Amino acid sequence: MKTHYISTKHLSFDDLQSIIDHKLSLALSEEAELKISKCRAYLDQKMKAETKPIYGINTGFGSLYNKSISGENLAQLQKNLVMSHACGLGDEVPSEIVKLMLLLKIQSVAYGHSGVQLKSTQRLIDFYNHDIIPVVYQQGSLGASGDLAPLAHLTLPILGLGEVYYRGEKQSTAKVYQQLGWDAIELQSKEGLAFLNGTQFMSAYASYLILKANKLSKWADIIGTVSLEAYDGRKEAFFPQVHQVRPHQGQVDTAANILKFLEGSELIDQHKEHVQDPYSFRCMPQVHGASKDALSYVASVVLKEINSVTDNPTIFPDEDLIISAGNFHGQHLALAMDMLGIALAELGNISERRTYQLIGGKRGLPSFLVSNPGLNSGFMIPQYAAASIVSQNKQLASPASVDSIESSQGQEDHVSMGANAATKAYKIAENLDKIFAIELMNASQALEFRRPLKSSPFVENLLIDYRSKVSLVENDEMMYPKIQESINFINEYSI
Repeated sequence: MKTHYISTKHLSFDDLQSIIDHKLSLALSEEAELKISKCRAYLDQKMKAETKPIYGINTGFGSLYNKSISGENLAQLQKNLVMSHACGLGDEVPSEIVKLMLLLKIQSVAYGHSGVQLKSTQRLIDFYNHDIIPVVYQQGSLGASGDLAPLAHLTLPILGLGEVYYRGEKQSTAKVYQQLGWDAIELQSKEGLAFLNGTQFMSAYASYLILKANKLSKWADIIGTVSLEAYDGRKEAFFPQVHQVRPHQGQVDTAANILKFLEGSELIDQHKEHVQDPYSFRCMPQVHGASKDALSYVASVVLKEINSVTDNPTIFPDEDLIISAGNFHGQHLALAMDMLGIALAELGNISERRTYQLIGGKRGLPSFLVSNPGLNSGFMIPQYAAASIVSQNKQLASPASVDSIESSQGQEDHVSMGANAATKAYKIAENLDKIFAIELMNASQALEFRRPLKSSPFVENLLIDYRSKVSLVENDEMMYPKIQESINFINEYSI
């Protein structure tokens, strides 16, 4: 098995995609091992001589920062922290997100500013490489003092506590350790705080969503092009001259994509009676493009975040500094995830409008895209389903980052709610698969009524592949299996 070496060099989205696609194992680079060991040795030496309180190392946590902890209780303090903070609720976090949490936590501590033991970090790597997935829950983080509750559940298995998935079965960590002959690790001073503080719950969701959103953005242009052809739309709105005088990059790119997808089409070049198209077709560059630009900004925020040290306090061995500050605060990600959710929701919003136009019995298309409407309802209700999901996305897109609830007796008096923003954006992205699947079903059906004229080679080849998975509807049949087949096609097809 090939290996990705965690180092102090920045992790890229290409790295993440490669690690996921090729199922790479993880290992620490020599540089990262030295950084982690150096920081731990500094902290151990510091604690032998230090009499002053250092937050979270020889004090309590949050509003209990003024409670001193004796040297013999420092390890117990960290264990107590992990156990007491494991308060996650709700649905379990998907395993692919938990694996990203492990990866990103390892990356963060590898910079040598967190004070963790090398063997504790290695245990996280062992979890990743052996596909031992800690059970983590979606609810419980305020996205401010780090993602405390979810990261506590991620950390419990280091101590031999909590639950994990192993070989497809949910088991107690103690049982898995017994099978593997592993011993639980005793956390040393500061370690529990290092693993619990941080934004890896939010940033794991964010990283996953960036990779997914990039693909969804491509699908928006592709499926929109199929719908344009099915609706007998015009191509002038995508000419480069239009976008050169309003050169938002996403707008320019979208228009260029659509023109490229249309190359060689008989349909787009035939005479048109209508002089313009509805906004959902004509304004794809402006709407899809705005979402592209938003995704670009969000990606820049997330890339900085996954290459940052986000626990507290931060340790600087070379400067002999241990600083309690606020790098765990998730405001950057909260705002970015809200923006991402809104950008994806808008792609779904305009998609459903194109579906609505296609079933309207206009431009030579039959009502609801069946040959015998009346006896057949055809594609009447898939549009209902899309409209329902679009409405749900609008509700989910209401920003979480404008909310804040005081916690820890007022010590933590402003929180980001970035965890809620991230999980909402995840649901929006999942919903977008469904909305696009319904549009592609409608557009591919509508194109059959344009025969014998053909679309471009690109579109026709796509439809050949699509028809091998999702058959044409000639008379009413159960639609929900076809919608699921269409969703599967979008998720699995390489574009």
